[in-house]
Amino acid sequence: MIGSISNYGSSYYNNPGVGNVGSSSEDGKVILKNPGESDVKAAGRKSSPAECETCKNRKYQDGSDEMVSFKSPSHISPESAASAVRAHEQEHVSNAYKDAAMNNGKVLRASVSIKTSICPECGRSYVSGGTTSTQIKYYNEENPYQQDLKATDAQKYTGMNVDASA
Repeated sequence: MIGSISNYGSSYYNNPGVGNVGSSSEDGKVILKNPGESDVKAAGRKSSPAECETCKNRKYQDGSDEMVSFKSPSHISPESAASAVRAHEQEHVSNAYKDAAMNNGKVLRASVSIKTSICPECGRSYVSGGTTSTQIKYYNEENPYQQDLKATDAQKYTGMNVDASA
């Protein structure tokens, strides 16, 4: 699972720049923190997407115990966040198939969900994380119940397909 870590209203990262959304240079021009974004400030928002400090400093980190990407907080640009999170979640699916193959199992279900949120500072929609859910069935040949199931299946299926042409 990967989720975003936002500086907005959080003390996870000590960032003194949060709150200085409209910093200006000496000549009075506003410095754009996210060039290429809209510079229109929406009603009820602290800044425009182009000036948003929260979006500029958003970091993503994996919260699982698997060895996958994003174990340490990393910045992803808002434009490429969706594909990066999707690729990261695919790593979890790949690990599930690998685990099932190595331990005599079968992947019954694997699903990925990508989550979006709205930035509280500028109002822009962004990918806030993703979750992977897998279900694996493991076969235990030493289990007496599994051996009994195989024996009853053998009795049930014996003679079902008979070649009468010979």
